[in-house]
Amino acid sequence: MTVLYHIADRVLNRPLMIHPDKLSLIASILDGRIGIDSASLGAVEADYLKKAAPGSSRFVGNYEPNDPKNLAAGRKPYRTTADGIALITVMGSLVNRGAWIGSYSGLQSYEGLKYQISAAARDKDVRSIILDMDTPGGEAVGAFEVADVVREAAQTKEVVAIVNGMAASAGYAIASGATRIVITSSGIAGSVGVVMLHADYSKRLEKEGVKPTLIHAGARKVDGNPYTPLSTEVKGELQAEIDRFYDLFVASVAKGRPGMSEDAIRATEARTYIGADAVAVGLADAVGSFESVLSELTTSAQALRPPPPAALTFTAADLAAARAEGRAEGLQLGVTDDGLAAAMARIDAVLSLPEAQGRQKFALHLASKTSITVEAVKGALRHVPTEADVIRSGARAGSPLGLVLETGGKRFPGAEKETP
Repeated sequence: MTVLYHIADRVLNRPLMIHPDKLSLIASILDGRIGIDSASLGAVEADYLKKAAPGSSRFVGNYEPNDPKNLAAGRKPYRTTADGIALITVMGSLVNRGAWIGSYSGLQSYEGLKYQISAAARDKDVRSIILDMDTPGGEAVGAFEVADVVREAAQTKEVVAIVNGMAASAGYAIASGATRIVITSSGIAGSVGVVMLHADYSKRLEKEGVKPTLIHAGARKVDGNPYTPLSTEVKGELQAEIDRFYDLFVASVAKGRPGMSEDAIRATEARTYIGADAVAVGLADAVGSFESVLSELTTSAQALRPPPPAALTFTAADLAAARAEGRAEGLQLGVTDDGLAAAMARIDAVLSLPEAQGRQKFALHLASKTSITVEAVKGALRHVPTEADVIRSGARAGSPLGLVLETGGKRFPGAEKETP
């Protein structure tokens, strides 16, 4: 009973960054079961622990984080391979506090993750970090601070987040700070949104003949309580709180994913994307697996930190090259700061189009190498296959689909001609 009350306290009337299916499951478990007896609860917990599946990273490396002997010896709070790769599992529902909680319990804490990631970043024997992720998300409070720690670690070491099952909502916020994100073909990423659950038990209590009375000081002290319906005013204030967390979420992802503008992130409307689709919209960098990434990092001669994927820049040299090709004469831009600012504004406008989602390479080509209007670009993009279609099709080099992916649309049929 005590445990269920703790769960209810973490879920009800709190901003959550969690996949909606997970929230529905939690709500169904809580519904009418706050009074569950401890014996039944123990049976439920035992059944969960028996079925809990470990993450891939638990089968690799030379350290068991929950082994008391290792903790007593002061060993590292993460597994490491002989090649200097730190393996940190991010698994289960995420909560702000509770470093003593292990992922086998179904919960993992932000404070524990921050400690592990920071320690790995400082460790001179660690040259790269893998975040093995299978989480639907969790509490909003604390998630962005973990993303900050991941971004800070990525300044000195390559951090690869592997969506090895799911990295949704708060889980994706954490992954977004990595050097790059690799997703499995069936992995699920996204859900960049915030939700709050309010339970109104007033009708049920009325049927049972129970009338709660809240005695309080301060007019707003009991706003959002579960014994009365939400007033319009209180609902509006709760919505404003959710909107604020959403703004923080979008800004945090944009910091870690320079190839996606805040408008592009909002355009996902908190959808989730599977495998290649996540790559196409910019939420991930490649389709792969835990094993393929581990093999890649293991065989690397040295720790490599590639530039942020899909970072888009437009320089004076780019403009000069475009003019030399005779493709940008209609832009009428001088090689000045103002000219570059205008060019960047045009590129941002094109890449923010909903039609550009999943077609970023071709959209960038149209924005920077042609003079057609943004509205005309919008129409053209509707007829171009998405990059996810290209990845799934396994298009051969030289095929129309392959040309779109390989050249960013430069050799897409018809693109070689100057657009009037």
